[in-house]
Amino acid sequence: MMEKLSADEFDLNYAQVKKRIVAAAEKSGRKPEDIILLAATKTVDCDTINYAIKSGIEYIGENRVQEFLSKEEHIAPVHRHFIGHLQTNKVRDIIDKVEMIESVDSLRLAREISKQAIKADKKIDILLEVNIGLEESKSGFTPDSVTESAVEIAKMDGINIRGLMAIPPVCNEPEENRKYFRKMYNLFIDISHKKIDNSNINMLSMGMSDDYAVAIEEGANIVRVGTALFGKRIYNAES
Repeated sequence: MMEKLSADEFDLNYAQVKKRIVAAAEKSGRKPEDIILLAATKTVDCDTINYAIKSGIEYIGENRVQEFLSKEEHIAPVHRHFIGHLQTNKVRDIIDKVEMIESVDSLRLAREISKQAIKADKKIDILLEVNIGLEESKSGFTPDSVTESAVEIAKMDGINIRGLMAIPPVCNEPEENRKYFRKMYNLFIDISHKKIDNSNINMLSMGMSDDYAVAIEEGANIVRVGTALFGKRIYNAES
């Protein structure tokens, strides 16, 4: 859960985030409009999400299937991504409700997405999640295996690979993640040059509230921002 955010508080947060995105984009030699600000709406109430959409947010991302489904009918039209860990038995619940699954972390999950997309007569965009820090506690393809896996996934019907996604290790300072973002960008450029069939690799999703500016400077064109927009979450034991 989270404390209810006032409209004025959101407006101030949103203005600050947009200002930092402009500065980071210009520093990296790109236009601010080339960067997608995806509002991470985990634990955010529907009224606040709808206000954010009315204020200009065009993309939202949810981490949990059950929470996403509970909100889905109450949210205004907006681009919807799934950005959290996705269990294979939950794919069918969201396959026709999101336009992108950013967190495809295994061949097994990709196969299930393909299966359910075919059933839904849909071709869904996905990003391949890379465990860029090689952390045992995190899922995702290793940097060394993601290209080979992308080639295999591209053969699956119902899937369109659009790029890569990563959550780097937790660091005390945003600058500490720059090396991981740089590695991701190099990997992204390398894989995009492979011209893999059934793919249109042009999206690199990395950077969150603490480090999205650094991520943009290093090449991200999707940043997933929650706390910086909506304030700190207050978790209970069941969150």
